[in-house]
Amino acid sequence: MTHDCQDLIRLFETCFARDYNTVLVGGGAEPEYLPADATHTQHRIIFTRDYYRSALHEIAHWCVAGAERRLLADFGYWYAPDGRNAMQQRTFEQVEVKPQALEWLFCTAAVHPFSVSLDNLNGEQVDPAPFQNAVRKRVLHHLEAGIAERPRSFIQSLIDTYRPGHRLKRSEFVADTFRTQTQA
Repeated sequence: MTHDCQDLIRLFETCFARDYNTVLVGGGAEPEYLPADATHTQHRIIFTRDYYRSALHEIAHWCVAGAERRLLADFGYWYAPDGRNAMQQRTFEQVEVKPQALEWLFCTAAVHPFSVSLDNLNGEQVDPAPFQNAVRKRVLHHLEAGIAERPRSFIQSLIDTYRPGHRLKRSEFVADTFRTQTQA
């Protein structure tokens, strides 16, 4: 199956451009979220180069961010770069559980491989299992309790494009089906 970032740009625009004045933009050297300003009339989710997973990850962050955070560059978060110590890595993981759970749902809806990202190649190594389990637990929570409107809408759009008629099932989210990446 072919996964083209232009499909994601189109699907995102169809789902959100009108109601949220937000567009998905590829080609960035680094992922970034920029709210509308005097130069750009639309909010922009910029994903790295043309990496499909980068786009899905950044959309997941956007889906987690509330209305006030969506008015701030990078949603007002400070990012600790690669090279984190164990305590910084655990803090990173706590913040990343929600977006990576949505990213896994997006990947599964689009029939695209998913792996948890620790994003810390040059930092202190930690056991990835607790983070992997937390991400999976969050996915299962979404499937049981319901998925919020924005990610649900995007998931449905992905399913309609890549898996017409499919419905996400708990059995698709088995802990040992994903491997850990050290970098997103």
